Amino acid sequence: MTIFEKIIAGEIPAKIIYQDDLVAAFNDVNPQAPIHVLIVPKRVIPRVGEAVESDQSTLGALMVAAGKIAQQLGVSETSKGFRLVINHGRDAGESVPHLHVHLLAGRELGWPPG
Repeated sequence: MTIFEKIIAGEIPAKIIYQDDLVAAFNDVNPQAPIHVLIVPKRVIPRVGEAVESDQSTLGALMVAAGKIAQQLGVSETSKGFRLVINHGRDAGESVPHLHVHLLAGRELGWPPG
């Protein structure tokens, strides 16, 4: 069971800032920006490259949730903005084998990212 499954099940405390039938979102414990939210599907998809056709509604729900959360946090205006990141594999920075979207905001984010 991944740490995200334990958070979703309430076994590990976390402040859930958004939740619907398919996804949950909470603040990252090691934030890389003033706003750093993890948006996680409730059903485990190990990583984006392992998603299958039946995961389409869940993948779409992650993106819709990201927009709602950005609006809720006041960063959805183009003058402010936010970044979405999905890591796939160890070399890309993946640390939990449970697909999740990082929403980063609250400061100017450089490009290229890293």
